[in-house]
Amino acid sequence: MSALRTLLLLLLPLCPGPGRGPGSEAKVSRSCTETRQILGVRGYSLSLLPPALISGEHLRICPQEYTCCSSEIEERLTWDTEATFRGLVEETGSFLVHTLAARHRKFDEVFREMLSSAEHSLALLFHRSYGRLYSQHTPLFSGLFSRLRDYYEKSGEGLDDALVDFWAQLLERMFPLLHPQYIFSPDYLFCLTRLASSADDSLKPFGDSPRRLRLQITRAMVAARAFIQGLETGRDVVSEALKVPMSEGCKRAVMRLTGCPFCRGVPSLPPCRGFCLNVAHGCLSSQGLDPDWGPYLDGLLFLAEKIQGPFSFELAAQSIGVKISEGLMYLQENSVAVSTQVFQECGGPQKSPTRTRRAPAPPMPREEMGGLWMPGAEEERPTTAAGNSLPRLVSWAQAARGYLGWPVGPLQLHLLSLRNQVWELRERLSRVRGFWAGLPLTVCGDPRMAADITQEAAPCWTGTGRGRYLLPVVGGSLTKELNNPELDVEASNPDLQTRTRRLHLRAATIRMKAAALGRDLEMEDWDEDASGSGEGQHYADDSMAGAAAVAPPARPPRPPRRDGAGGKGGGVIIRHNQGRSRTGGTTVGFHTQPILILFLSALALLGPR
Repeated sequence: MSALRTLLLLLLPLCPGPGRGPGSEAKVSRSCTETRQILGVRGYSLSLLPPALISGEHLRICPQEYTCCSSEIEERLTWDTEATFRGLVEETGSFLVHTLAARHRKFDEVFREMLSSAEHSLALLFHRSYGRLYSQHTPLFSGLFSRLRDYYEKSGEGLDDALVDFWAQLLERMFPLLHPQYIFSPDYLFCLTRLASSADDSLKPFGDSPRRLRLQITRAMVAARAFIQGLETGRDVVSEALKVPMSEGCKRAVMRLTGCPFCRGVPSLPPCRGFCLNVAHGCLSSQGLDPDWGPYLDGLLFLAEKIQGPFSFELAAQSIGVKISEGLMYLQENSVAVSTQVFQECGGPQKSPTRTRRAPAPPMPREEMGGLWMPGAEEERPTTAAGNSLPRLVSWAQAARGYLGWPVGPLQLHLLSLRNQVWELRERLSRVRGFWAGLPLTVCGDPRMAADITQEAAPCWTGTGRGRYLLPVVGGSLTKELNNPELDVEASNPDLQTRTRRLHLRAATIRMKAAALGRDLEMEDWDEDASGSGEGQHYADDSMAGAAAVAPPARPPRPPRRDGAGGKGGGVIIRHNQGRSRTGGTTVGFHTQPILILFLSALALLGPR
């Protein structure tokens, strides 16, 4: 009997016992203690947390097995996991928003300071060169810089109009100085301006200086403005894209990933990495900015190289005073030919009576000019009659013609700052080129979202329990997302807001690439180019805007109109773009061809997937 009992004791361990059912693991090895502790610390009401496992038939997202979650707890966990996921995405991309915002602020400061330094340097040079003559007409030059700032800061009137108006007003001021023995009525000055701005350029009172200044200033301002707008657009678009508008399918997937372990009583069990990657790819690939992100960065870098090279903003700012001086000198040297042509076209002006002849102005005390006058009696010589021209004007214009740059000062410091900013931009953008493609990997690298990559062999949360994630991990492309086991196709398609953001980024890229070629899409007059090449305004890639530059279409006459009667210098000049108004107001719209480009881009984005 004892031998039989011994045999039974030896065979008892080999006999199979009752097996575990589907939920037996939870009943045997898990409880709700850990879940209650963690969620209680987070502020969850313990009255809503069952003290022990309950039936999960009421659950809508997590597996309907034995659970530690009531319906209220599951709903709140869904909100919290969504907030955690969105916060992690925004935190991951915050450095990208900061990079674009900081570069936008720095470049904007440099461009504004360079423009202000150029205005100050011109005033300094012209005070030395022309003395009282410049002081009397300072508003004319400050008005030019004001309109340049208006163009840079907002969609104001085109640069062509600003420069044409400047040269027209300068001619109206200088031509009477060449002929003080005459009285020029408003109608006569109207004829003078119309003749100077005729389409055939037969008069050209300032020689080639207006065209050269226009080419250099326009392409530099267009490039700088498009560059700043590109950085601003990128900053805003990225900031909005990081605020992930999660779909219902995405919310449920994130809840299964990071919330359901609490309901199963295993809050310390990390989600499987493959599980996280599938969820992250499904939620983020449709919200990112690929495939438009790479071309956008290329456009920024290409335009940045142009700004510090052939489209140098610093060089263009320096050239304003030099080109104006050269134009004035040309007018003086060719005053006889210019006057003869004007008198032939507009008739002889009225002679000034002897009693109203212009008397020499008294010399200005040296201290009033702050020591800017050069020594010598020649400087204080007033404007003379037509036969003597303006020797002081000519002599200083000749000096300005050979002037290749300002002395070392603010402009050079700004140029150095600009080069440093371009270098930093290139270095920082190289780090973010693959940001959107690598965003799911970055998100799943957070310990709250998935197990560490070094612990892939350890058990993890698979979405249903403890184990290993055996489903395939898909990539981020739309084709691969069709096979995503965690989200259906509808949840992975880009929504309207995402397509709109991509369209804005694509439009900024088009503007920057056009500006890098010397074209301003916002200010092109497509109607004027209908009979031409259709290329719009194009500025050649020569660093000094010389004769090799491609001239824009000829402009029709732009004569002034004076309201009110009066003698010489009376009335207010009001200028109208005759059939050429680019803005019609304070904003600038896209013309036919840019609208067509954006429309086709919109069709590509909004079309069927």
